[in-house]
Amino acid sequence: MSEASNQRKYPKVGAKSTGSIPPSELIEVVEAAARAGAEVVMDAVNKPRNVTYKGLADLVTESFDPRGGGGITGDTSSDYLWCVDPLDGTTNFAHCYPSFAVSVGVLFQGNPAAATVVEFVGGPMCWNTRTYTATAGGGAFCNGQKIHPSKTDKVEQSLLVTGFGCEHDDAWNTNFELFKEFTGISRGVRRLGGAAVDMCHVALGVTEGYWEYRLKPWDITAAVLIIEEAGGVVTRMDGGKLCVFDKSVLVSNGAIHAKKSSFWRGLHPQQRN
Repeated sequence: MSEASNQRKYPKVGAKSTGSIPPSELIEVVEAAARAGAEVVMDAVNKPRNVTYKGLADLVTESFDPRGGGGITGDTSSDYLWCVDPLDGTTNFAHCYPSFAVSVGVLFQGNPAAATVVEFVGGPMCWNTRTYTATAGGGAFCNGQKIHPSKTDKVEQSLLVTGFGCEHDDAWNTNFELFKEFTGISRGVRRLGGAAVDMCHVALGVTEGYWEYRLKPWDITAAVLIIEEAGGVVTRMDGGKLCVFDKSVLVSNGAIHAKKSSFWRGLHPQQRN
């Protein structure tokens, strides 16, 4: 399935333009903000840290005060708002497990217009980063090179990824059903623990699909644009048009999207998010 046919079948979430600010200027500011945040994380990643808990398993670290965590900021009367997650994948960071990132996205009139995700790769004593960037209509890049999702069109040949939140509610139980079902019919389902990273891996072409419940706008805003500009597809779990304020997300390379969303609807015909 071509990138063009993906766009016809599934409405895009990303903005049609970057508005009055030229794309090059907007992404320069967004990337600078993400890199500044990544410098703080890189400085802290190999140092001892104290861990506290917001709940039974929902932790924060002393390097990242929960009051200064992910969120939406900006003048509400403006066309532009920032969606920033200074540390996506806090548990992985606390354990020095290489699946966490700094995620910065800008909404133009409510839709993602510019994005940067700085992913930490490697591991203790050998950390490095991958920087994903995208602007509305400008394509997606990793470390300056244009990226595209894989062309795999069969679920049974796909490597998939999901995530589980800290709340063990109905959505959590539903996702275990999906985890078991897709594990049985795909090459495997991974659970890495960082939504922005998981989505960027689909854009990079190393995995074919990702889904998760109970997400926040700052978890997905930047990565949504990166996926779409790479040529992938982002929808709600039922295949409907996504808004970054929706609580569930289904991501794919485009070629397997219809199969995943129809499978989900078969299990949960009345559920939207």
